[in-house]
Amino acid sequence: MGVEAGAQVARSRALAVLRIRSRALAVALLPAAVAVVLWAGVSTGHLVGGGWHLARWITSGAAIVVLLAAAVIALVVARARPAMSPTVPIAEESAPDLYHLVRDLADRLGVPAPSAIALTPDCDSWLEDRTHRAHTPPPAEDRDEISGVRGLRPALQGQHRRAAATAAPVLVIGSPFLWWMRVGELRAVLAPVVAGTGPSAHPDIAAARRFVRGLDAAVAVAAAPQRGPVSRTALAGVGWVARLLLRGCRVHAAEMERGVAVAAAERAQAVDYGLRIVAQEQVGLAYAGWDRLLTRVALPAWRMGRWPARLDAGVVAALTELSRRDRLAEGFTSRLGERPACDLLEEPGAIDEAASLLAARLFHGGPAEPGPDWAPVDWQEYPEEVVDRKWRTDAARLHRVLDTLGVHRTATPTRRDPDAPTLSRVMNHLATPQTPQPSARETADEEEYEYEYGDGDEERVGSERSEALAAGISAEVAREEAAAPAGLAGQGPETSVWDDGGLPLFPLQPPRTGRELLADHVTAMVCCAAMDTAGATPGLDWLDGPSLLLNGERAADLGPRVLTLIEKGDPAPLEAWLRTTGVRPEKPVRLV
Repeated sequence: MGVEAGAQVARSRALAVLRIRSRALAVALLPAAVAVVLWAGVSTGHLVGGGWHLARWITSGAAIVVLLAAAVIALVVARARPAMSPTVPIAEESAPDLYHLVRDLADRLGVPAPSAIALTPDCDSWLEDRTHRAHTPPPAEDRDEISGVRGLRPALQGQHRRAAATAAPVLVIGSPFLWWMRVGELRAVLAPVVAGTGPSAHPDIAAARRFVRGLDAAVAVAAAPQRGPVSRTALAGVGWVARLLLRGCRVHAAEMERGVAVAAAERAQAVDYGLRIVAQEQVGLAYAGWDRLLTRVALPAWRMGRWPARLDAGVVAALTELSRRDRLAEGFTSRLGERPACDLLEEPGAIDEAASLLAARLFHGGPAEPGPDWAPVDWQEYPEEVVDRKWRTDAARLHRVLDTLGVHRTATPTRRDPDAPTLSRVMNHLATPQTPQPSARETADEEEYEYEYGDGDEERVGSERSEALAAGISAEVAREEAAAPAGLAGQGPETSVWDDGGLPLFPLQPPRTGRELLADHVTAMVCCAAMDTAGATPGLDWLDGPSLLLNGERAADLGPRVLTLIEKGDPAPLEAWLRTTGVRPEKPVRLV
């Protein structure tokens, strides 16, 4: 399917959507048309008599009701605000080179240039039509032109609507692409996206899209939970009609968008085709590194009220480390010598900070503005401000739960502070008597069973002490999150939607289980003991997040030993590790 074929399919499907709109209008006007015919019969001397007179009044009443209902539905569809992707608007004054690249690309493709450019904290790029909101006056903070990057953070409270005055859609670019990709790679990746402005300019396709977006927004308005019972009842009919029309448009709208995508992809074949193959490999690499950075580096900071202010710069470090470890990129050094796409921005640091704050809101539900409980953190400060604080906070929580369970502090209390928290207290509580070792025959039978049916690790039941401790930690974490300021809980039911847009959040990970929380807290206690008694230091691993450094080297073998203690009650592997590294478990540690 070529450019013309794809465009033809898109246009034909757009006409099908518009025909559904016309039929809905015809159904709404039908009672009125019948009423006009009946009333016209009076002037001609036809359709007279008692029966026709009653029919005229019944039909007129029905026409008035239907017309009023149609007017309400049309008003809701026209005035409803379709969901719009949260983005960081980029003014042309803050990125003239980027705008020049996009416009030059549009000229080479022979399509209209996008009306504006915005960034999204995700590994994706698309065109977004925001003309449906042209009738809505922008908020006061958005009426001033965003001429400098310093105004980006206030603009996050409302979307920049300068694009609403024109028909061309807004080009949304994934912010990790700008920092990781080279300029040529970014141009090649954006070519199929920018090519989509051609079909978007067709009046039939634009009208069909506006109609579908309006119906979708009307359904959301009718289903809004915050409305009162009267409004909810009045809008129930609107929602029913909108859903009915959406079901009729669904197939045609999907085929229309597929035709638009095919036409755009075919048109972009002539621009940087060879480079696009290499660029698509970098897209996959960027997504992998971005996911690791968010889940393992950013998420621990978000949970404690700190947000890394340079996530996009961090993704470069993470991907560099990923390529170094796994040798994913051939000629990696020479590639990094080329001009990065972030050089197209006047102040990439300020834009990175705005995108990082938006990422925290999207994926965790943090506030829109920094504050005492929601402060930015630089990468240089991350080990001390996040890693060390996180470990000591978790260790303190662990000992508080042990106190509630009535666990004695230590068997060998110190002279200064007999109640000082120690690692020995945790290990002694979790350790259970070990069962005798099985015979060789029993071991062979067990291995044969595990080969046939699996080893049953997922079904292993921990000791009662571990289960009780895990339950206590889970309850303590839940209480702390419930008491956190609004917007900092992140993944609770009260923060499932934005208060300023009704858009859902996208939590990076499901809620942690009690066993996972227990493992994190015991690991944190071991790390605190290593820092206070063996000279270890907190560190940041770009791919795995918080890490413990012993003599400058990362301690990578700690996790399995902690799991053995928790799941089997066997402290021997962890005790051997402590002896090797010189950690003193009986010594008190400093807590937060």
